Amino acid sequence: MSDFVSGFWSIYITVLSLAGILGCALLLWSQSAAKHAQGQTTGHVWDEDLREFNNPLPNWWRWLFYLTIAFALVYLALYPGLGSFAGWSRMSDHGPWTSTGQYTDEMNAAELQYAPLYRKFQSQDIRAVAADPEAREMGQRLFLPYCIQCHGSDARGGKGFPNLTDDDWLFGGAPEQIKESILKGRDAMMPAKGLKPDLNTDQIRHLAHYVRSLSGLTSDSIDAARGKDVYGAACGACHGPEGKGTVGLAPNIADTIWLYGSSATDIIETITKGRANHMPAFGDFLGEAKVHLLTAYVYGLSSPAPSLPAPAPAPAPTVPVAGK
Repeated sequence: MSDFVSGFWSIYITVLSLAGILGCALLLWSQSAAKHAQGQTTGHVWDEDLREFNNPLPNWWRWLFYLTIAFALVYLALYPGLGSFAGWSRMSDHGPWTSTGQYTDEMNAAELQYAPLYRKFQSQDIRAVAADPEAREMGQRLFLPYCIQCHGSDARGGKGFPNLTDDDWLFGGAPEQIKESILKGRDAMMPAKGLKPDLNTDQIRHLAHYVRSLSGLTSDSIDAARGKDVYGAACGACHGPEGKGTVGLAPNIADTIWLYGSSATDIIETITKGRANHMPAFGDFLGEAKVHLLTAYVYGLSSPAPSLPAPAPAPAPTVPVAGK
């Protein structure tokens, strides 16, 4: 509660908290000081003979309420609750407690505890790390909180989010390329062809059917034939003459893997409006050592992990021979 972007909110919360407690205390005091006549009613009657009496509150109840008010004041003096005041019990040598400071301290403590383990794997080749069961488990623990929001818990992605378990990689599926993607992030963009328009509606329909024919999908043969010339002029520079794509630039559109869908409607939408996708960079957030482990885990999802070399057999013990 001590990390506010404006001093106004700190004052607002402090005043509101203290006013609420003070209001409860004044209400309790007013009821304690009020004169109550034993047996006097308030004048409210229900069901002909059910009357509301004006009797005082029991003393045990009033003092219990006073204790809760005292407890609230002591708590707010010791712990965060009054705006940016951290509480006397949370003061330390390096200043008052803040949630950001506590998070930083916990992260630093975890770094000291686990850094040697991360460094051990960081010095190894990514392929070897991918074959280590302990490293794979650690990589999965990094994958689950940071990657499943887009790629899913099974890493198979969804519409607009790549599947990490196949062999289709826009920016390359080698360990070094995957690591660079995680460290620095990636941006991909398909320009819109129907908004200027570069292509008219008929040309886009022809092109969509030709693209479907490259993947062996059902298409209108006449539209596909007309779309072939359109493809050469509008798409061949990036996707290549056969639609097999260019690493780091354009995806392979001659296979059966489609990020945004392979129906004619989906392809027409992609050509007309274009597509933009962003992979955030995790290098500054996770650090080199954790990214190394995460890379090994992701690499192992789409590539068979090599087996670790078997330990060399121990040499046979030497038996001394008499006279030697």
